[in-house]
Amino acid sequence: MKNINFLFVLILLFSLGLTSCESFLEEEVKDQISVDYIYNSPAGLEVGVNALYNQMRYYNVPSGDNSDLWANVFFMAATDLGLHRTWNTPYGTGHNPSAFTGSKWIQGYKIIDRCSAIITAARTISMDETAKKKLVAQARVIRGELYLDLKQMYGGILIDTIPTTPENINDVVEYKVATDADVYKLIDSDLDYAIANLPFKVDPGRYGQGVARHMRGKSALWQNDYAEAAAQFDAIINDGTHALVPLAEVWGQNGNNKESLFTYQKDFLLGPDDNMAGGGGSWLGSVFNQRVYELNASESIQDAAYGGQSLGWFFPNNYLKSLYDQANDLRFKTYYYSDNYLDYKITNPNNPKLGQPITNPAITAPAGNYRAWHWSLKKYHDSEKLPNTSNSYKDYMYYRLAETYLLASEAYHNLGNDTKALLYLNKVRRRGYTGNPTSTVDTYDIKVWTLNTYLDESARELAFENNRWFLLKRLGLLVERQNLYFRSSPSGTLAGEVPLKMTPAMVNMPIPQSQIDLMGKPAGFNVGY
Repeated sequence: MKNINFLFVLILLFSLGLTSCESFLEEEVKDQISVDYIYNSPAGLEVGVNALYNQMRYYNVPSGDNSDLWANVFFMAATDLGLHRTWNTPYGTGHNPSAFTGSKWIQGYKIIDRCSAIITAARTISMDETAKKKLVAQARVIRGELYLDLKQMYGGILIDTIPTTPENINDVVEYKVATDADVYKLIDSDLDYAIANLPFKVDPGRYGQGVARHMRGKSALWQNDYAEAAAQFDAIINDGTHALVPLAEVWGQNGNNKESLFTYQKDFLLGPDDNMAGGGGSWLGSVFNQRVYELNASESIQDAAYGGQSLGWFFPNNYLKSLYDQANDLRFKTYYYSDNYLDYKITNPNNPKLGQPITNPAITAPAGNYRAWHWSLKKYHDSEKLPNTSNSYKDYMYYRLAETYLLASEAYHNLGNDTKALLYLNKVRRRGYTGNPTSTVDTYDIKVWTLNTYLDESARELAFENNRWFLLKRLGLLVERQNLYFRSSPSGTLAGEVPLKMTPAMVNMPIPQSQIDLMGKPAGFNVGY
């Protein structure tokens, strides 16, 4: 019988289109390799693990404009550092996050079930034991990551490690919230197994020991186990496989630099679709970027140097801008497009002033038009982006060492070791001011570790990288700081800029109503909604 915590909607997803056990067994993956082959042979096991990476890429960096993109953008931008211009409204009276974060629940449990199927099947497959453990470790680190994700997003979640099969698909299921202790026990067990069986050095696009330890350290922080967190982060830093790179290279065209703990791979030539090896085009670079080309058609055309085709849905806000020492912190001009119009050149080849600075946008654009002109994010800039499209096939760095240093700083502060906490904090800060990851220049060092100095430095380094929302929630500051600093302007103008009220219930995302209905509306879910 299935574990009582199994999610019925997942059974439904897995069984859609299936009319019998025979058709279940005949199900084929997209490359026409049978399920029987995947779960009963060494080569098939590897195919199954590869498929997990493909699913995770869609989960965290989907192509096009859809609810999966919205879900990821929400957690990147709907924080104290964000400014919302258009699209689904985060928070406030229009708050309906299940409309654009619900896919995380559905997709997350779908992938978890496939991870469990691989982990279970591997027990009976005869093959080299070391190779088997390495494959299982990758499935387990993905499962651990997803459970940690779901716990952070939803609060109360379900856990299950028994995969759906024709034999148990119709079993009676009882739905209940798993205890925190049970959730973290499963997460830590999966990640510890991965740490024990994965090397630090792996091929691009593969999980290695570094990213497994990074997640394990995050799990420890959620449990206030600062000694465990510090040990995990130290292991990554001291190994040497990963290292901070020069500032200009962090978000450069090579997403597989040494700072990367894990980077999602994309390649147009390998198939420009999420179901293919190359992956579909990502819109992230367009989401956070102004449309300079709308300022004056006679002067500007879509130019890759300024982000090409753009959307301008979300921008960094004035609070984030105020945190930078704009004259000395090199991150201000490296991580963001300039807001000085003199830095933008006329790109229309038919304009006689081609190459000269554009006209003052305050004159040529409607006053306060955010979409056309606003301080905007450059981290996802793609210098090879094709014209007239929001699609980018640049590799997407998802976990990086700078965050490891900053989280390690927090862990050591909570252990009472501010000397080491400041050492790690200032390691990142010195790179920000000099561009050099090995700089010993201490001119701009932070001298006293406080929660505010830590949060400010984390914001300067990691803004819009899918971590701020979760950091503030873990520290119990999400509602307070969002209400202080997050802004929305549906009209896209300064005059329309307003705060949006976040209530305490909103620190947990609501499970999609369709899922609640399928589970029989069990108690303990969607509290406050």
